[in-house]
Amino acid sequence: VPVPGASCPRIPAPSPGSRRCGARGRVTAGSRRQVTAEQLRARGNALFQAGDHGAALAAYTEALSLSDAAPERAVLHRNRAACYLKLEDYAKAEADATKAIEADGRDVKALFRRSQALQQLGRLDQAVGDLQRCVSLEPRNKAFQEALRALGSSMHEKMKTMSCTDSKVEQMFQILLDPEEEDADKKQKAAQNLIVLAREEAGAEKIFQSDGVRLLTQLLDTAKAELMLAALRTLVGLCSGHRSRTLAILAELGAPRLSAVLGVDHEQVSLAACNLLHVMFDSLKEGLQKDFRGKEEAVVLDSSRDLKLLIRHLLELLALEGASAHGRDNALNLLIKVVPRKSPKETNNSMSLWVIDQGLKKILEVGSTVCGSPGSLPVTENSRMSASVLLSKLYEDLKCDAERENFHHLCEDYVRGWFEGHELPGKLRAIQTVSCLLQGPSDAGNRVLELEGIMDSVLSLCASVCEAHQLVAVEALIHAADKAKRASFITANGVSLLKEIYKHSERDSIRIRALVGLCKLGSAGGTDFSMKQFAEGSTMKLAKQCRKWLCNEAIDAGTRRWAVEGLAYLTFDADVKEEFVEDKAAMQAMFHLAKSEDRSVLYAVASTLVNCTNSYDHEEPDPQMLELAKYAKQHIPEQHPKDKPEFVKRRVRKLLMAGVVSALACMVKSENPALTNSCRELISRVFLALVEEAEDRGAVVAQGGGKALIPLSLEGTEVGQTKAAQALAKITITSNPEMAFPGERIYEVVRPLVSLLHLQRTGLENFEGLMALTNLAGISERLRQKILKERAVPMIEGYMFEEHELIRLAATECMCNMAMSKEVQELFLAEGSDRLKLMVLYSGEEDEKLRRAASGTLAMLTALHPPICKRIPQVTVHWLEILQALLLSPSAELQHRGAVVVMNMMAAAREVAEQLIASEMLEILSVLAKDKDKP
Repeated sequence: VPVPGASCPRIPAPSPGSRRCGARGRVTAGSRRQVTAEQLRARGNALFQAGDHGAALAAYTEALSLSDAAPERAVLHRNRAACYLKLEDYAKAEADATKAIEADGRDVKALFRRSQALQQLGRLDQAVGDLQRCVSLEPRNKAFQEALRALGSSMHEKMKTMSCTDSKVEQMFQILLDPEEEDADKKQKAAQNLIVLAREEAGAEKIFQSDGVRLLTQLLDTAKAELMLAALRTLVGLCSGHRSRTLAILAELGAPRLSAVLGVDHEQVSLAACNLLHVMFDSLKEGLQKDFRGKEEAVVLDSSRDLKLLIRHLLELLALEGASAHGRDNALNLLIKVVPRKSPKETNNSMSLWVIDQGLKKILEVGSTVCGSPGSLPVTENSRMSASVLLSKLYEDLKCDAERENFHHLCEDYVRGWFEGHELPGKLRAIQTVSCLLQGPSDAGNRVLELEGIMDSVLSLCASVCEAHQLVAVEALIHAADKAKRASFITANGVSLLKEIYKHSERDSIRIRALVGLCKLGSAGGTDFSMKQFAEGSTMKLAKQCRKWLCNEAIDAGTRRWAVEGLAYLTFDADVKEEFVEDKAAMQAMFHLAKSEDRSVLYAVASTLVNCTNSYDHEEPDPQMLELAKYAKQHIPEQHPKDKPEFVKRRVRKLLMAGVVSALACMVKSENPALTNSCRELISRVFLALVEEAEDRGAVVAQGGGKALIPLSLEGTEVGQTKAAQALAKITITSNPEMAFPGERIYEVVRPLVSLLHLQRTGLENFEGLMALTNLAGISERLRQKILKERAVPMIEGYMFEEHELIRLAATECMCNMAMSKEVQELFLAEGSDRLKLMVLYSGEEDEKLRRAASGTLAMLTALHPPICKRIPQVTVHWLEILQALLLSPSAELQHRGAVVVMNMMAAAREVAEQLIASEMLEILSVLAKDKDKP
């Protein structure tokens, strides 16, 4: 700001005939004689001596374009090599020096410069060769002798280090493979060093070149857990992102050996083998090619044959009796991750089709396993659920009716094969397969359920005296009751049977399952209060029994899981929800189960919580349609009185106090197939309900909710991702984002928030996304760059034209904070853009908040990017009256913004200042300057 009374000297405008000092005019051929290559070289030499290496390079390059003589060109190439060395472009320095040497092999300057470039490029042996040539040409040159001595010393150090690494690798393997070595700490240290070395590319290559794969194979063959773990973890380093090494390792180890290691009894070894195979799959499918000097780029490596070989052995492992239960689970998890397409945008589903043809029956072998029956495969409590998820993923990956029909036929043939030819054990296997399919691809399950005799067998086996048989049949009946098509049939035929079992069975494991069947049938009306299947009070009795079993720790976790399944259906009833949230012991027992090893309970827990928080979708019925329905005597759904907002709010508070957030965070961390996309969606819905009230958001963040929401917003169903993103937005709006998402986590929040700006999102989601991005954009330039990278600016601009005043305001506020970025400032000067015009016009709108945001943006832009000041008078004829209106506003904030804009415009350009002073602006400013109430 100029000091009052002091005058600033003004540079006079140049006359049309004069040329400003420093401006470069083009010199025509007639104005002075042609510049020669020799003169340009001399100019380059002078510039080089003065330290202006870039300008010297330009002079030598221009001289080269004018010179045809070979000796002169060689000197110019040599001089350019010196420039490139100074500019640290060593590849070009080597190339230019080589051209000089090709013209004259005895050019010691060119040889010396090339040796310097080669040294920097790490090619020490070639650098030594050039220096030795220099010394032989000029034996008395001390500079050459000293350089050769220093380079020899450097090479010696490097060779020493390399031989040291070689000897260390050799030593580590000797320690690990020595059967007489009894020092456990020494072995553990050697194993750890090997793993760490393999994580670095240079170390991985060194192990690989030192016959490491053969030695690692020997470690695997020792059958000692700690040595096998060391070998597997080292192999992960060797295979990560390197396709050619992965192919070589696969060829050396062989798929059968890897499959056998996956199937061992030791859980950690099996998991490490699973991790190695996952890395190998990734490297074979899309591995980065990191071979030296790009040799591999010239070779097309077809790895589809190797992928199929690995997958075939995984499928064989599923049905192998000698494989461990954990190995079988890991094989299923791997197949879920690597076989189906990652996205529907990928057109090629050939791998899924191949797996269905080659291995569908092997997957069904796991799904049909009846625990405790003779010859059954070893499985965990998660195995059948994993098989269901894999079957579901494969079915979803099919693209046409013919492919789906083939899937149905294979399933039907498998079930028929067991049902028709193996008497009772076969019938049990067939019914267990039906359960597996109903939990996975339910279309296939329904088709199989309709096969002749299946449903009759299910009902008759429900009355079996054998507990194992009864368990299989009751579970099948429960899964069948899920489907509306079958529910009416079972209500007619199975309810009395289930009641009978529930009342008279002496086994809790059977009673609890019968109760779940009754719960499912009793909740067929969903949240519709007017549609109740059972007599008044029956659902409350069932829920009470479920809570009792859930809290009974004497019952095994696998059986207690069914109590949660029952509550997942019964909590459609608001009375049940109210009683459940009052029972803190039952809530905490459920949360404890959610954190347990049995991951098959996740969906039931998530469903129960969705019901308790009312976070399912519910549309408000159209009043006109309601009247029509009454007139036509149609059924009208009714809301339970205890599902009103005040009851839901109270239930959310009770869940938060019981520790629901830590349970949800633990569920999200699960790598188990049971955490399906639909399960993720349910968890996202619950989180959104938990952060609905601003005062609850701090507690959600403190218990790990913010961290858990990020993966939910990036993976899963579109609805689930949107709900999680909206929950993140609510947290970002009312909390300090740097506290809610510490460190690098804050940058991961940007993409989910930007996704809320897409056109298919609701107005509320757009609004909350803009509000959250406004907060982030005000924090740092790095965050603004991240928002720019996610291409959010065009969407933010689009919402500035939105009819809804709150969305328009939020977009303008967001743009105000984004305007601190240089890239955004440049957009306001783009040719043909109305961005600046819109901001100026919004500064004159009636809505005070919108005026505040727009004038704030103008104040920011004019301060940070002065050329914008000159453009403002050009965008609209109303610019002066808008600025005057800001200064005359009763709002001090608007006056302040207006004053800043005018000050910036005054300072930016004389012609703009003259326009401002010619108006009434000076009088307005004079009045404001005297206002002592607004300092």
